[in-house]
Amino acid sequence: MNLEMLEKARARVPSIPVLVNLVSQRTKQLNRGERPFLKPLSKEEDKSDIALREIAEGLVLAQVDMQAVEKHNEAQTRWGRHL
Repeated sequence: MNLEMLEKARARVPSIPVLVNLVSQRTKQLNRGERPFLKPLSKEEDKSDIALREIAEGLVLAQVDMQAVEKHNEAQTRWGRHL
């Protein structure tokens, strides 16, 4: 995994769990044969590196279910603890 691209992708997606899920999902898509959004640097370039470059360039974005976030926050408030 290209550490420079990892840092650039992390600048776009600061949440590590979200970044890990995003890279994983995009890598699976590329492995299934979906076309990359940018030209690979070589034939041997790892799919996860392509995914990181796509994220770093802003070509892949995370979708957040705001209703789920709101429910989680309400549950934390209701029960007075971190879930």
